Amino acid sequence: MTEQQSQSIIIVGGGTAGWMAAAALSRFTDRQITLVESDAIGTVGVGEATIPQIRLFNAGLGIDETEFLRETRGSFKLGIEFAGWAGEGRTYMHAFGNIGHPAGLLPFHHYWLRARKEGVAKSLGTYSLNERAGRALKMQMWRPKPGEQVPDMPWAYHFDAGLYAAYLRKYAEAKGVTRIEGKVDEVSRGEARITSITIEGGRTIFGDFFIDCSGFRSLLLGDALETPFQDWTHWLPCDRAVAVPCATKGDFTPYTKSTARKAGWQWRIPLQHRIGNGHVYCSEFMSDHEALETLLASIDGEPQTEPNRLKFTTGMRQQQWIGNCLALGLSAGFMEPLESTSIHLIQSSLARFLQMLPGAEPAAATIAEFNRQAEFEWTRIRDFLILHYTANGREGEPFWDRCRAMELPDTLSAKIEQFRASGFIHREHEELFTEQGWLQVFVGQDVMPESWNPMANAMPAHDLSAMMDRIEQRDTKLVETMPGHVEFLRAYCMPRENRKTA
Repeated sequence: MTEQQSQSIIIVGGGTAGWMAAAALSRFTDRQITLVESDAIGTVGVGEATIPQIRLFNAGLGIDETEFLRETRGSFKLGIEFAGWAGEGRTYMHAFGNIGHPAGLLPFHHYWLRARKEGVAKSLGTYSLNERAGRALKMQMWRPKPGEQVPDMPWAYHFDAGLYAAYLRKYAEAKGVTRIEGKVDEVSRGEARITSITIEGGRTIFGDFFIDCSGFRSLLLGDALETPFQDWTHWLPCDRAVAVPCATKGDFTPYTKSTARKAGWQWRIPLQHRIGNGHVYCSEFMSDHEALETLLASIDGEPQTEPNRLKFTTGMRQQQWIGNCLALGLSAGFMEPLESTSIHLIQSSLARFLQMLPGAEPAAATIAEFNRQAEFEWTRIRDFLILHYTANGREGEPFWDRCRAMELPDTLSAKIEQFRASGFIHREHEELFTEQGWLQVFVGQDVMPESWNPMANAMPAHDLSAMMDRIEQRDTKLVETMPGHVEFLRAYCMPRENRKTA
């Protein structure tokens, strides 16, 4: 056995982050994987909405989609509806997938901007198949034959994060991962590295590499290695959340809903067996009592559990990998779940780590590159979230008035100025959110350009109008043929006992 083969990895903490790490490492490496967690320590467990990249993670593990949805009580997600962000009574959707289709060298939205000015275009969402299907409560997937083109309609999932962690635990343990029950009492360290952990009862566990999945506590990277935390509260001021599930009834939406409230926003995530609800808010502008009352007054049914209260600070560790320690999930930082990025950030860090998997001793250059890529990803997601707040249309509410007046990061200011000048959107390197994602939030929250690329003027007026009609009619026909979301779930994956109530 070589030195590299004999390396051991200790994962501290379970939950979604810990068991995603255990599953991926047991699938793609031959390392000895041990996960240490305590049943006495609860997990946050509110990250139930995802983005389409989660399908790549599950597929990489060889997970069957129907089994996954059945075991996690999952449903499909075609995007996120934002209600009240541009002003009370107004909604828009950030849907997955393309908007219209490009023509020549230009993205569709330049033609849409011109067509809108000339009165021959409808709302932007009219040209998004995902939005059209979502609002009609429809769902479909196409199985292409070789050489066949199918409609572009990407999907993600809503699922129970606790059940997902349990599902991945079963997967990982079947592949040889060892789980040790116990609360960490002590972390021993050397020079910029972890040497061992000691759990209650005095048992000491040694390892070659450690992965910190201990949540907000960040026992290894934060406490033991004293890694500073970048606080982004001045841009993303919400610092509290309260969550509670309620019963589901009737049809439910194949999209997440985010509703702006007086000092924050409320999520609604429909699963097969319940609706996940939560209220993210700023404690400077709203009391905990008022936040809970606001949430309970606007959910679908009676609460199923006692409210789960969270306190957090949005931001990230200045380095997420130091020496022989990598932080994942909440140990690495926190990004409020406005665009469902929490689980994706675990996934992307794991993918990056696997690509740079160290041998006996991690190279300093490798660690530096990992941290550079992580910071780029996190800060660009941060900018996208800030856009929702700063471009709000809720005038006369102190929280939202302050958000509109905040000084923005230079990277976000440049993106807004570029779009306002000419409709130009640049996706830098491997930014998570696409041009279509930025476009939908810009337009949905009234950040409109002064003009469009003049190349769009070369298309004759009758061709422009015909293109808009053609896209709308094509998607109308497609949506008409789709089954309802619940109907599709029943046929595809829903457990028999859930079929009558959904």
